[in-house]
Amino acid sequence: MTTMSTPAPEPLTRQVSHRVSQSVFDGSRLRVVLLVDVNDGAQQQFLETYEQLRSHVESVPGHVSEQLCQSIENPSQWLITSEWESAPPFLDWVSSEEHVRMVKPLHSCVRDTRSLRFHVVRETGVPAAGAASGRGSLQTAPRVGDGVIRHALTFTVEPGSEEAVAKLLADYAAPEPQVDANTRLLRTSLFMHGNRVVRAIEVRGDLLAALRHVAQQPEVRAVEEAINPYLEQDRDLSDPESARVFYTRAALPAVHHVTAGQEEPAAERHALSYPARPGCGTRLARLLAQRDEAAADDPRSPVLCSTIFQRDDVVVRLIDVRGGLDACDPAVALGLPDAGQADELTTLLDDPAAAHAAGEGGDDLARALRGARMAPVTDRRSPGA
Repeated sequence: MTTMSTPAPEPLTRQVSHRVSQSVFDGSRLRVVLLVDVNDGAQQQFLETYEQLRSHVESVPGHVSEQLCQSIENPSQWLITSEWESAPPFLDWVSSEEHVRMVKPLHSCVRDTRSLRFHVVRETGVPAAGAASGRGSLQTAPRVGDGVIRHALTFTVEPGSEEAVAKLLADYAAPEPQVDANTRLLRTSLFMHGNRVVRAIEVRGDLLAALRHVAQQPEVRAVEEAINPYLEQDRDLSDPESARVFYTRAALPAVHHVTAGQEEPAAERHALSYPARPGCGTRLARLLAQRDEAAADDPRSPVLCSTIFQRDDVVVRLIDVRGGLDACDPAVALGLPDAGQADELTTLLDDPAAAHAAGEGGDDLARALRGARMAPVTDRRSPGA
């Protein structure tokens, strides 16, 4: 009988609170699976494109290994798997403009792709020293979630058009929440901060199916068409390639979710935008995640749950608050770390006023909170959610 080897946790792996149902910051190894359906007659083009990608990704920091597999039942079906030391290096790579440019030739030779990402929890045949060899550590324990997938999209509009865009995004009819027998839209929360739009969605079931369902709804297609003239980056959602590039650039993945485990029907949902210095988005998101994780164990905290979304230097924190944001201590609402970590926070924030507030408190914190608050546009729950 094959036995399973579980390496001891290495320093990069931190024990995650049972209140954390999702996190990319525990240092555990990541397995990425890409399912590919290649067009008839495009096998050679696909292989040539893949070789170019493979030769480049081998040099990306955090990348461990790569495999290309072909189905024994259907030669048009391929599987690409890659292993990464941890999730953040992969997320940095996959969200880069370089990655968008390099995978573009792949789209012309495939019918469909589906990307899945997993932390490695158990494996066989690897000695405990495997992590020390640069492969990373295993996730220390399975997480218990609530069956809800959280994801966000973000894009920017031309300065001066914010009011018109907000009205368009607030007025359209909600799409049908039931996607199929197994997938349902639970909640859509839309916020703006300056000229940046963030749309956060909660889905039970298949996220990709839900995103496709929403994109096909007539009321959604109409409002997306109406805001096109206001976008800073042009797009044409009727063109599959243009739509694919837009959604790739707009993806704002949830990198951490924690809940205090308390139900509060009257809780208010708010979003805060944190200005990260160039290259510091991941570190800032990790710091906020650690603070929220610690606060979740405090029954006096007004923050009932927190989801942190991060892509490059865009960091957004979505929180459900008991009693309203204005009633909170500004430091708690901002998710600021304790005094011992204030210096680190000031090195990560790109806004001098916000960085100053992290170490000063008082009125400065209140001003920083006002500056970080995103303006709510709409927050819709499906019946029974």
